[in-house]
Amino acid sequence: MGATPPPVRPRPQGMRPTGMRPTGMRLSLLTRWTALVGTLLTVGILIALTLTHFFPAHPGMVLAVCLLCVLPISIITIRAQLEYMLSLFRALTGTVTSYQDGDFSFSLHWPQNDELSDLVAAHNTLGDVLRQQRLDLVQRELLLDTMVQNTPVAMLLVREAGPVVYANIAARQLLHQGRRLEGHRLDDILAQASPALREAMARGGDGLFTTREAGGEGQEALDQEEVYHLARRSFNLNGRKHELLLLRQLTMELRRQEVQTWKKVIRVISHELNNSLAPLTSLAHSGAELVRRGQTERLPQILATIEERTRHLESFILGYARFAKLPAPRLELQSWPAFLAQLAAQVDFTIAGEPPAEPCAFDPSQLEQALLNLLKNAHESGSPASQVSLEVRRLHDAVRIDVLDRGPGMSDTVLTNALVPFYSTKRSGTGLGLALAREIAEAHGGRITLANRDGGGLTVTLVLPVSAISN
Repeated sequence: MGATPPPVRPRPQGMRPTGMRPTGMRLSLLTRWTALVGTLLTVGILIALTLTHFFPAHPGMVLAVCLLCVLPISIITIRAQLEYMLSLFRALTGTVTSYQDGDFSFSLHWPQNDELSDLVAAHNTLGDVLRQQRLDLVQRELLLDTMVQNTPVAMLLVREAGPVVYANIAARQLLHQGRRLEGHRLDDILAQASPALREAMARGGDGLFTTREAGGEGQEALDQEEVYHLARRSFNLNGRKHELLLLRQLTMELRRQEVQTWKKVIRVISHELNNSLAPLTSLAHSGAELVRRGQTERLPQILATIEERTRHLESFILGYARFAKLPAPRLELQSWPAFLAQLAAQVDFTIAGEPPAEPCAFDPSQLEQALLNLLKNAHESGSPASQVSLEVRRLHDAVRIDVLDRGPGMSDTVLTNALVPFYSTKRSGTGLGLALAREIAEAHGGRITLANRDGGGLTVTLVLPVSAISN
């Protein structure tokens, strides 16, 4: 009945182009099977006619002999044809399994020109598409990894209650002296980090924090302040909760902002001085001229105007001078309940928790000024007055003062610039409140941090180190 066709097998990429069919007349599966059945019936009829000619008196024996001859031939022929198609189905199963494993390097070849060749062509086209998509995905992953690894923002991906999954070069240099972080637990890494970073992580949410690092060789024995912005985002990855931590150094950016701000301040001061001094000069000249003429009836009005402009200019200059020339803090032993009672007489707020019972040493006028500015900002944020609160806690080696509100909080841009002197989002704001609080905290050897609260609002934290505190 002819040789059995070779089994269908996966064809590695690079052989005859996918989907190419042999030339010649196209035969459908129905036509092929009809021809096969017709051939078998014809063979059976010819055998029956031949046997009837020789044995006309025994029709039963003729039928039995026909069955014995035709049935085995039919079974062998049909099985051979089915085995050929079954080999194709097995090959299809194998390539689909390879696709599931991410291997798209195989395609199929079917020599017949029928409906199965259309199926094989569609299957090979799918493999080509998946292969190209995998190549594009690998290229995009390489590009993304290169960008992430070389970004100056420290990035850590941490599995919930588990180890660090991913860390870029900046994160390794910032937190682990350039060594790999993958596989280490975040708590173990934070145990070796700065206290400011640990506090920022413990607060939760986004925020700013400041660290101090000792100067290098040849530098003075002064600490270098580094300001960082911490951003945290949680999401599910592969069915498990993960957290992405971004640490962006803002020191250089803040310094550039401060330079620009100081230039703006100089322009504002120059403008204000010119606006005040020009009328004063004109009024003084007019007064001198009136005295020369003996017309002194307008002198009181001129002198009153000069006094009003002079007082305005004095108030304006003193506002900037108080910030620019903050005196060294004069530490005095203070009782927290008495200090907070005096503060509450000037601005409304709620005391959260119990203040420390032991007295502490700080400059009461400076700390009062800093907290008044912070509480005023909390009220002006749009927070309900009942939600403005202040909490004082004694830590192991410091005192922590939190001013909390339930306003709208701060955007990332405002958080970045909030501590820059003279930066303000208010139309009539001077931009000195937070900057002055920062100066006072740092004059005490402490620091200030800002963080948005879960559920809305802002937390401003003053931390005074143990060196500025005495019992």
